[in-house]
Amino acid sequence: MSNNQLSCPTHLSAPTELLPWLNAEGSLTAMLEVKAGQPLRVERSFEGYRSLSLAQKRQLGVRGAMLNRPMLAWVREAQLYGNDEQPWVEAQSIFPLPSLKGRARRLQQLKGTPIGYVLFKRSRTLPNQRFIQHTGAGWQRQTRYDWYGRTLLISETFLASFLK
Repeated sequence: MSNNQLSCPTHLSAPTELLPWLNAEGSLTAMLEVKAGQPLRVERSFEGYRSLSLAQKRQLGVRGAMLNRPMLAWVREAQLYGNDEQPWVEAQSIFPLPSLKGRARRLQQLKGTPIGYVLFKRSRTLPNQRFIQHTGAGWQRQTRYDWYGRTLLISETFLASFLK
């Protein structure tokens, strides 16, 4: 299992207390639930099919002529709440349609279930590649996972309310 971490130069200026969260291996869901002292609450803002951008296709490892072809994915966008009225994390899960075969089809039926419950049910870590960047909303980690031979992209942005 390899974790090839790629980050922009601004990664060095991430708040020290956020570094363990940005670099955490395994289930972020489990770590957030320990911090909250209770199960996470997931509020979905979007769930459905969406065309992938060129940047998303690159992050998913798409190469060559396939980059220029339209590609659909099942996308879920949600806010994760710990023990606070304000969301701690904005999350986006991208499941390319070719990855939604076999047992991976259940990823379209998550509803309010944290993705970590499914991804890390049988394994504490998964092969991945991580990208860390600062966005207008906060520090973000984007992780491309290899889950039973299927490629998934999970983005988690830590909001200001998380560090309070």
